[in-house]
Amino acid sequence: MLFRFREFRIYQDSLAFRKLIYKISQNFPKDELYCLVSQIKRAVNSIVLNIAEGSNRSSDLDFRRFLYHSLTSLEEVVACLDIALDEEYISKEKHTELLVKAEELGKQLIAFINKLT
Repeated sequence: MLFRFREFRIYQDSLAFRKLIYKISQNFPKDELYCLVSQIKRAVNSIVLNIAEGSNRSSDLDFRRFLYHSLTSLEEVVACLDIALDEEYISKEKHTELLVKAEELGKQLIAFINKLT
């Protein structure tokens, strides 16, 4: 089936996480537009796009590789959130809230990877 990734909960949840990241990055300083904002947006998009791209591969092994790419992109988003907290672009509360969402997404990715083993 084409576009089967759209049925995966991990895909839908990664889209929701993407929306949250885009929303908070709007409040970052304008001088971060081509640095931190660009980086966090590319990383969060990579989570979504790797799930989609990997879903139509010819083997579970290939799909797993793309899910690992999603996981490493999630880790990159978390690092960007740490920087945003350190620079005081986001509050400690917002940082914690987003880390909880990131951890949930990470657990889903790991479970999906393990399911394909």
